[in-house]
This record gives sequence, C-alpha cells and structure tokens, in this order.
Amino acid sequence: MPKFLMKRWHGYHVIVLFIIAALFIGVVTYDRWPLGIIGFVLLAAAGVMVVRARMQFEKDLTDYISTLTYRVNKAGEQAVTKIPVGMLLYNEEREVQWSNPYMQQVMKKDLPGVSMADLSEELIESVNEERRSFYLHVKDANYRVVHEPEERLLYFLNATEEQEYKDKFEKDQTVIAFIYLDNYDEVTQGMDDQLRSRLLSHVSDAMNDWAQEHDVFVRRTSADRFIALMNQNTLQALEADRFTLLDEVRENTQEEKVALTLSIGIGSNVDSLRELGTLAQSSLDLALGRGGDQVAIKEQSGKVRFYGGKSNATEKRTRVRARVISHAMRDFVKESEKVFVMGHKNPDMDSIGSAIGILKIAEANGKEGYVVVDPNDVNQSVSKLLQEVEKHQELWGRIITPDEAREDITDETLLVVVDTHKPKLVQEPKLLDKVERTIVIDHHRRGEDFISDAVLVYMEPYASSTAELVTELLEYQPKHPQIETLEATALLAGIIVDTKSFAIRTGSRTFDAAAYLRARGADTTLVQKLLKEDLDHYVKRSKLIEQAHIYAGGVAIARGYSDETYGQVLIAQAADTLLSMNDVVASFVISKIEDGRISISARSLGEVNVQVIMENMNGGGHLTNAATQLENMNEEQAETMLKEKIDDYFKGGSSS
Repeated sequence: MPKFLMKRWHGYHVIVLFIIAALFIGVVTYDRWPLGIIGFVLLAAAGVMVVRARMQFEKDLTDYISTLTYRVNKAGEQAVTKIPVGMLLYNEEREVQWSNPYMQQVMKKDLPGVSMADLSEELIESVNEERRSFYLHVKDANYRVVHEPEERLLYFLNATEEQEYKDKFEKDQTVIAFIYLDNYDEVTQGMDDQLRSRLLSHVSDAMNDWAQEHDVFVRRTSADRFIALMNQNTLQALEADRFTLLDEVRENTQEEKVALTLSIGIGSNVDSLRELGTLAQSSLDLALGRGGDQVAIKEQSGKVRFYGGKSNATEKRTRVRARVISHAMRDFVKESEKVFVMGHKNPDMDSIGSAIGILKIAEANGKEGYVVVDPNDVNQSVSKLLQEVEKHQELWGRIITPDEAREDITDETLLVVVDTHKPKLVQEPKLLDKVERTIVIDHHRRGEDFISDAVLVYMEPYASSTAELVTELLEYQPKHPQIETLEATALLAGIIVDTKSFAIRTGSRTFDAAAYLRARGADTTLVQKLLKEDLDHYVKRSKLIEQAHIYAGGVAIARGYSDETYGQVLIAQAADTLLSMNDVVASFVISKIEDGRISISARSLGEVNVQVIMENMNGGGHLTNAATQLENMNEEQAETMLKEKIDDYFKGGSSS
C-alpha cells in the first residue's frame, strides 16, 4: 500500500491542538505581547502547512483511486476476453445474448442469437431444470458448467483433464472375484484319480488362458475354489465379453463326458478391500442360490448384474441337508406359540400344497398351525382344492384370511413363507413386519429382492417344486406325522403341476417324494379331478394360442385380446401349449389379468433362459419357467418391451 495512505489524517485531533495552542498563546500575549505575536505568526504558518499537506493528500488519494479503477477495469476486461473460461448470457427465450471470445472458440461459431437447444439438448435440459452445476461434453472436450439462474449466466470450465483422472481412477479400482466349481464334489465322487486330474487340467487351462488374456490374477484356494483380482477396466471388458469363461469350462470338461460349471461372485466399486470381499462372497451366494453356472456382480449400492445361467441347475442337494433343515425347523416350531404359513399371491397348487404340508410339521410338534389364504385370490384348481378341504372340518379350521392373520399374529408367532422369497409377492406383506422369526422355503432361483432377516432359509433351485422340499422335511421329522389322504394329495398335486406331470424339472428325488406321498394315501384320481378344466376355459385358451406368431430365433409370442382378461393358470397353460409346437424354443404369452395388470408367462426347453428375460422386466422364475406382471401398461406396450428384452438377450445381454 502507498505510504501516503499510511499517514492517516486525524482532522479532529489537529483542530483541538490548534485551539489549545491559540489559548496558550493568548495567555502568553496577556503578559508578554511580543512573544504572543510571534506565537500567532508561527501558529498561522503551521496552519498553512497543515492545509497544504491535506490538499496534497487528497490529490494523491484521487490519483491513486483513478489509477486503481483503471487497472481493475482493465483486469476485468482482460479476464472476460482472454481467460480460458467460457461465459455465456442467455435470455428468457433460451437464446444466447452474449458470449466471450473463449466461448466462441469452444463452439466454433458466432453464438449471439443462437438457440441453446441447437447447442446441446443436455445443456438446455440442465438449464431448464436450473441445475447449479453439471458436466457437459462439447467438441471432444468435457466441461464443468456453473450456472447462475438468477443472472441467466453460464461459466464453462474445461474439465477434460479432471475427467481423464477420474476415469483412470475408476478404471484402476480393485475388483475381487470368488470362483467356485458348482458340481465338483458330485461329478468327481467315485471318479478315478486319472480322470479327476484331466478334469481339473481342463479347468486350470481354461482359467489360466482367461487370466492371461484379460490380465487377471488368479489363485486356487482349494480343489473347487479360486480367488481372482482385477481392476474395474478389466471387469468392463469381461462384461463386454459376456464372461465366455463359463462356456469354455463347461464345453472343455464335456470332452470327458461330464460337465463342470462355474459360479463367480464379484464385488466392485468399493475402496475397502474388506467390503469388496464381503460383496464378492454375497454375490457368489446369490449366484449359487440361482442355480449356479453364472456370474453375479454386486456394487456397494446393492445393484446386482447377472451373466450366464444358460444351463439347467444340476441336482446337488443331499438328504443330509434335508434332515438338518427338518430338525432345525422342528426346533423353531417348538420355540413358537403358533405357526402361520403363507405362499404367494394368487397361489397355485404348489403353494397351497406345501403350506398344508407345513401344517403337519407344526402338528407333529404340538403347535397350532394356520394357512393364510385369500379366498378371492385363487385360481380354479385351488378353489376346487379348498372345496375339498372344506369337507374336512379340522383342516378347514386351519385356513384363515389375511385380515384374520393380522389380528391373531404375535411376537411369538413363527411365519413360514413357501414357494416364494420375494417380499412383494407374498400373500400378505404386512405379516413380514409383525413377526420376529421367518422361515423361507422355496425352489425358485434366488432373485435380488429377498425377505430380510429370515432365521432359516431352505432354497433349492434343483428341486421340482416346494411341495417336494416340504415332503422331504416331513419324512425327516423325528415324530413321523400321520398324513391324511387329502393332505398327501395336495402335496402330490403341487409336484404334478410344477413338473407338468413329471415331464420337466424332474429328478430322482422328485419320484422319491411322489412315492412317499402315494404310500401315504395320495389320491391320483382326485389330483386329476382337481386339475380338470371347463370347456369354456379350454376354448378361451385356444383362442389365445391362435393369436401367436413366431418372433426371432423360434420364439412364439401370443398376445391376448385387449377387451378380455385371463387367469394366471390359463396364461401359463397357453405358454406350455405353445412350447409343444414344432420349431418353438421359447414361448411368451401376454395378457391382461383380473386386477388390470399385464401378465407375461414364459416357457422354454432350456436353450433360452427365460428367467433372465423376465428378470429384466421385474419378474423371475426358472431357466425354463418364468413370469412377470407389469403395471401402467397395455398389451401392445408390453409386447414391444418384451421384444426389446428378447433382442438384448440374443445379442448376448443375459444380464439383469
């Protein structure tokens, strides 16, 4: 700062000093007037000097301010015209009113009068939303845009280098993968050492080639487990490649007349290695819960992506596990006051049959059990079964409505959910929040949405039906319950419906369960009676099938009439019938159901994973049997969306 600014002018202090000096001189003049005159002369001279100093100070200050103003204005002008920051003013019509030269260079054209919509749709959208800060890609460069809506002013800061560092950081983030040979124990059991060695050699060769090609660090941690480290960039490349490692391992091991499959769980987008490991393990559990032979990728946000799942799940559950689950369930039942059982909305034979089976487990352990069913939300077959149940007073007294269940449930109640694991699909979602202990028994492949905090989960995607699983649990109850004919028939009906009369998804354990039920008095004639359909129902289904056409790759799609509604069973039966036609590898039936939603039933012979397609439409199921329900959509819109997902699948988009 200039020196003269440091000499502060204290006007009031000087005046006071002059007054004091004048008074003193006046007193002196009274006694010695010659000295007084000299004093007044000196005082006058001092006053003149002070006034001149003040005038010079004001002149210097004025000159300085003038110079500073000029410099500030000059600096502002230089900043606006030469600083490498774009500036743009726009009017209420979203047209450019003014821009600085740098902005002209960025856009490479004269901007005044140009509509902002012509510059960039993203730009005009962000301005209309009055976003204060956002990123914009312009002419091969990235810019961070600062928006002042009140002034209708935009600043464009070049963030290309910043974005490059950000991209590099994201691409270099560590990713952990756990790799598991799904059926190693089952396949190699009883196998001679030479063949086992060749199998592992096929797996190791495929794994090493894959790791070498994609720059992945892989180490075996046990005979059937591996751990892999990579970065985010490599993961993106693997996703683009659709994880062909799964197919390579399966095809290479088939040379030995057996097929080993892989499941891979991956954790990504987290800085902490500990959290990455937790995510990877959680992803692997999810992949195995869906039947294996697939990849699950989970991020910190909870978002999950799936790849693979092209083969049918190999039956690998053991009777030891069934016995352990049965005994654990017995303990939970004994610790509870009573047991409530519920399946999914619009329950089918499998849901109702398995629920009745759980009642017998509760009864065998001396506890009251109740099945939660909405009589107004059942199909024709289940309605017939309930009519038969009504003839048996004891069993009929165990059927309650959702309203009754909400009133009677307590903290000591055990809730058993059968034939579904998704909270939004259960018969009465509010019951999940009112109990402290929930058991989940299901045969569907595990989805991302899952009932939280379940004390016991028995999910076996290798089973034909939930009724099969419950039948095995009944077999291993310490106190063997006496199963009535109707109860055994209900369980058998569930198995028959889900296997299409033992035609699909049927393993040796399925026949064992059916034999057990038949030995306990299951009435096959009554099953056929329950599954009979009306002539009108048959004609309606035939008309629905008549609407079918063949889409890409042998996919049959049928769409119902817009002015008619169809039941879930009818839609599923139509999809099954279409699948039996020549050259059809998958079938989809689209129709409006009673509640106004659009339902899609999907079936395949295994070549097409309909589960993945339905999951991409917020549904789920099995590789060969899946479905979804859509809201706020008509049949035509649903068909358009379905075709898009089918196209994505055949292009390699088997992720969800």
